[in-house]
Amino acid sequence: MHLDPTDLKLLALLQDDASVSNQTLAERAQTSPATALRRVRRLVDEGVIERRVALLNPDVLGAGLTALVEITLDRQGAEHLEAFEARAVQKAAVQQCYRLAPGPDFLLVLRVPDMPAYHALVQQLFTQDANVRNIKAYFSVKRAKFDPRIVWPEPLSAP
Repeated sequence: MHLDPTDLKLLALLQDDASVSNQTLAERAQTSPATALRRVRRLVDEGVIERRVALLNPDVLGAGLTALVEITLDRQGAEHLEAFEARAVQKAAVQQCYRLAPGPDFLLVLRVPDMPAYHALVQQLFTQDANVRNIKAYFSVKRAKFDPRIVWPEPLSAP
């Protein structure tokens, strides 16, 4: 997929604030509203833009506990990895799920209201799964940074 400088500018602007009007987006990208609308629709259709969401501040909302959990399975065959992954991603408390190599098989980022909710999730996801060999959990005491933006190198300008 080729993204030209206008596409990259639109994507950067949308990552900062996806709620802006098309008119404002076009002005900031220094293009026409029709061009901005057409390009954003293309970026959505091609899967570059997955979805547009509102990011909530968990500290302001008192949204509880963040846990980063490493999971190692006994059997790592494709069907075992896929089965665990399918179960994990169904849980609303699982905000992110990564398969890793080497090391543990998965890293999960969990957001739960409190420690009892974490224990309930552990029972559902890990303890009842005979294929889960090892769990190592880390609990966040402070979120120093959270930024979901994708950063790409700036294009080189001609001398």
